[in-house]
Amino acid sequence: HSSVAVMSVDLGSEWMKIAIVKPGVPMEIVLNKESRRKTPVAVCLKENERLFGDSALGVSVKNPKVVYRYLQNLLGKTAENPQVAQYQKHFPEHQIQSDEKRGTVFFKNSEEMQYSPEELLGMVLNYSSGLAQDFAEQPIKDAVITIPAFFNQAERRAVLQAAQMAGLKVLQLINDNTAVALNYGVFRRKDINSTAQNVMFYDMGSGSTTATIVTYQTVKTKEAGTQPQLQIRGVGFDRTLGGFEMELRLRDYLAKIFNEQKKSKKDVRENMRAMAKLLKEAQRVKTVLSANAEHMAQIEGLMDDIDFKAKVNRAEFEALCTDLFDRVPGPVEQALAASEMSLDEIEQVILVGGATRVPRVQEVLLKAVRKEELGKNINADEAAAMGAVYQAAALSKAFKVKPFIVRDAAVFPIQVEFSRETEEEDGVKGIKHNKRILFQRMAPYPQRKVITFNRYTDDFIFHINYGDLSFLSQDDLKMFGSQNLTTVKLSGVGNSFKKHSDAESKGIKAHFNMDESGVLLLDRVSSSGSNLCAIILIKQVEKEAEKSDEGKTNGVKEDEKEADKKPKPQKKSKISVDIGVELEVNDVPDPSPEDIEASKKKLQDLTDRDLEKQEREKTLNNLEAFLFETQDKLYQDEYLAVVTEEEKEEISGKLSAASTWMDDEGYTAGTKELKEKLSELKKLCKAMFFRVEERKKWPDRLAALDSMLNHSTIFLKSAKMLPEDNQIFTDVELKTLERVINETMDWKNETVAEQEKLSPTEKPVLLSKDIEAKLSLLDREVNYLLNKAKFAKPKPKPKPKDKNSTSTESNKTSSTDSEKVVPPKDETVEEAKPAEEPPTEENKKETETEQKVEEETEGTGNYTPVMHLDTH
Repeated sequence: HSSVAVMSVDLGSEWMKIAIVKPGVPMEIVLNKESRRKTPVAVCLKENERLFGDSALGVSVKNPKVVYRYLQNLLGKTAENPQVAQYQKHFPEHQIQSDEKRGTVFFKNSEEMQYSPEELLGMVLNYSSGLAQDFAEQPIKDAVITIPAFFNQAERRAVLQAAQMAGLKVLQLINDNTAVALNYGVFRRKDINSTAQNVMFYDMGSGSTTATIVTYQTVKTKEAGTQPQLQIRGVGFDRTLGGFEMELRLRDYLAKIFNEQKKSKKDVRENMRAMAKLLKEAQRVKTVLSANAEHMAQIEGLMDDIDFKAKVNRAEFEALCTDLFDRVPGPVEQALAASEMSLDEIEQVILVGGATRVPRVQEVLLKAVRKEELGKNINADEAAAMGAVYQAAALSKAFKVKPFIVRDAAVFPIQVEFSRETEEEDGVKGIKHNKRILFQRMAPYPQRKVITFNRYTDDFIFHINYGDLSFLSQDDLKMFGSQNLTTVKLSGVGNSFKKHSDAESKGIKAHFNMDESGVLLLDRVSSSGSNLCAIILIKQVEKEAEKSDEGKTNGVKEDEKEADKKPKPQKKSKISVDIGVELEVNDVPDPSPEDIEASKKKLQDLTDRDLEKQEREKTLNNLEAFLFETQDKLYQDEYLAVVTEEEKEEISGKLSAASTWMDDEGYTAGTKELKEKLSELKKLCKAMFFRVEERKKWPDRLAALDSMLNHSTIFLKSAKMLPEDNQIFTDVELKTLERVINETMDWKNETVAEQEKLSPTEKPVLLSKDIEAKLSLLDREVNYLLNKAKFAKPKPKPKPKDKNSTSTESNKTSSTDSEKVVPPKDETVEEAKPAEEPPTEENKKETETEQKVEEETEGTGNYTPVMHLDTH
């Protein structure tokens, strides 16, 4: 059974929120194991166990060096990126090393435990899909994952690699601002019309800030008529402005106060655990100060059993972050510049993200956007997860979703660069550098582009690079990383021209695709002429990460499919030529397919180990509970009543032997051994438990049977009393019911009498399952007749005389009265349906009318016995 449910992960730098859609359940936020709607993005890796979310955070104050957080800033970065140094400064407890092969970084905990940021993110994604599956109670593999809009090509590929390691199928990476805009639009679908409305979303989260200008309006589509559309028009961002930076400053301020209190000779800043405790407290105090003017920071036993207490007011906190608040308008200005719009064209500014709750952020922003007020009419925490899961449902084939067209935009321009020899007039050869813009800044995607190289008759090289990034500051450019993406080397061009010199060349075409995730792929390069067609298909390299170490892909021979599509020119032979394509990645090399497989296995092994550990703990707990409860039962009267002295001795002896074994070696025993021990003990006590259970069930079951016998007898009486011209039951049917009633009565009386002769310590002959079988047989019989009565047509009559008409009336009432009396109290007659096969032989001799009745009752719902009388 293939799973149809889909999920979204809104992957923030501090928190993640997960949402699902499954059949019958529209979009819903997933609750984690603590029943919370958001989960910290944190992994704790100890020698022999892994923890995630809140449990991992719990460890971070005790042993910070085994807990990894805020991984987003390390994805797709080389070791010399300033964000790596920044991370190391924030988390000095971690040992970050450079990967020789790829130039990226990894965490080294010990020789055995080394993990790349992608592997750690893979673990988090794997955990998120586990939470989603537990919540949905079905398997889920398809996901839409949110990423910051400012993620470049290398960063996007890193997230896809992490998902691949986690075994998740990514339907799409969606920019988190776009996901928020989609969620906002979906819930205001009816307010969107052909007049464009411009909205700005200002999102300040824990790690970064993004401002986005979105235009909503309806557009006509070929497939679906007029539909609402959102278009991303401008994006501005600040990669390092967010709540976390404020918390770090407050943490350092609290550390300074503690040092000044001089209760300890040591500097608290040297103590990792104490700093982790201070960060946790700073996070709490920051939140409280958003609603209160002052608050007491306090930590018991901060360091060397010294308690810490200090009052902090909002003004002090704001003074620590003055320069951060000065940066608040930056993204707004950038977004306006990118969209070429003015503030007057923006109808409203809506707040998203946790850090926008800081009052000073709102004051500065309000001034910057010159509006009456800021919009708070969106769930700042959950909008992105909800928008992303709407997109997931729309992309999956399993759900019918009202179309909402999303036109995202490329934040960074991309161009193709190449050089050619030129001959000047005086015969001097020069070199001309050419640039062709593939995607300009804010170009909509997904989109395909083709570039044709006309003047090459020999092998050549071209480069895919980012375009003009002058809108980024110097710091931003350093964090951005390499501005060169890929070098493409074509070979076999010269040969194809030499071989077919008579062919008329139509140039060399390179086909580019920016997919839904904003990842650029070179689809293929083709050389076409009127009778020359050489095409090379390049598998979507980024997607499938199937490059070899140097990131090279060699040309494949075209199988002429492309050529077939074109109208065939007369009498010209079709020619197929090899054109070799070699790609060299210049930003961040992808891990090789072998590396990805190795990471996948590494993660799977950890997951297996975790599951094995959970399984063992569960078995251990079950065994402990069984010993404890059963030993206790041997003192209870209802158990003592059903065992002989010898039985009691044996059970009690084996239980205490097992308890001793548990204390001695049970806590080191493997899962298999623990399971065997438990099933051995259960087998030993099975007969005792069964006797107690049966005795408990008798009173209820017998009372139900008596009541059923009573009802059936009344029903039979009423049915027999129907006058002949109104009788809907055949003689055979009534006799059958009578026989079943009598047999049931006899069985009950004989079995109960036999049971009373037995001692409680013997195996009972009166069994609850037999009583239930008798009950359902009777129930079936009566229901079969009731249903027949319900659908029976009154027989046609001659024009009645007065007397007769009254009698028919009274008969009708008596028949409906009997129906009212008959059903057991929890039976609903409406739902019932006759037994597919009436239970006895004679019933087969049905008359025409009865068969008709049978047909008409079809489809009244499957009948199941109604007596669910288990009393637990």
